[in-house]
Amino acid sequence: MGNIGVLIETTDNQIKATSLGVLTAARKGTVYDAVYAFLINADADACLPALQEHGAARAIEIKVEGVDLALSPDLQAAALADVIEHFDLDALLTVSSPSGRDIMARLAASTNQPLALDCIDIDLDKKTVTKSHFAGKTYATLKLNGSKFFCGIRPNAIEAKTAPCDGVAETYTVTPQDRGRVIVKETKVSATDKIELTEANVIVTGGRPIGSAENFSLLQECADVLKAAVGASRAAVDAGYAPHAMQVGQTGKTVSPKLYMGFGLSGSVQHFAGMKTSKVIVAVNTDKDAPIFSKCDYGIIGDLFEVVPVLTEVLKEQG
Repeated sequence: MGNIGVLIETTDNQIKATSLGVLTAARKGTVYDAVYAFLINADADACLPALQEHGAARAIEIKVEGVDLALSPDLQAAALADVIEHFDLDALLTVSSPSGRDIMARLAASTNQPLALDCIDIDLDKKTVTKSHFAGKTYATLKLNGSKFFCGIRPNAIEAKTAPCDGVAETYTVTPQDRGRVIVKETKVSATDKIELTEANVIVTGGRPIGSAENFSLLQECADVLKAAVGASRAAVDAGYAPHAMQVGQTGKTVSPKLYMGFGLSGSVQHFAGMKTSKVIVAVNTDKDAPIFSKCDYGIIGDLFEVVPVLTEVLKEQG
């Protein structure tokens, strides 16, 4: 029996909530010895309390002497290949985020091991994963055959659950043979959302009936009360009301929040594919025959310009 590794994503030594969900997924296995959490460009001691609260037996900061590991995805993949052998890992999991997909693809290619991304469930004992296919119309269970296997979990697809254990923090220094060819010079982050869409527990999304970019302030006010992110449909983006960074759907971002509120959304197949795994879906539309009403948990037939202000005020009153 080996161990399960989880590559943790952080920002300024703060663990992203979606990574804690991946730790929960890693604990599903019953034939493995322990779950290890690996950190790049983050302090293991600072992150240890949250990691051991969610079942990680070891918090391990990966370093390469004289190099800022965060700036080289090639070097990160090379370092992880070393880590897998050193810590006897049977599998490595992470969030299926842009950086997670990038690193894991490089790792799988360099080690010639199977990789599955954007998974919504995993069975480590059977070495199978569940993925959404055909714009969310069906699901497939895939078996990963290999001496090791790698998996990216869709953000928020698996809810984080605590499982306190004793943990230790340590540093592991790697000396890879290949230093890689790609160096990240700059990262430009969109400032359109206060909360990143894929990280959000609550998302408020506007469709084409929002009418203008200025009217998104109506949704932002509601989102601020809910501590939510603001999204947009492709129709709203195509109309120039919102940037592509806010787009939810098959050609935008795939999200799995606890609560998804759609205002003026028709419920197209393409949009639904990007938010189908939301835990609770609420829809507001003036068209009683809109497809979204057959897919939501709660629906209101009404004008978003009447509903949103009332909703916002009620939420403010409730604190």
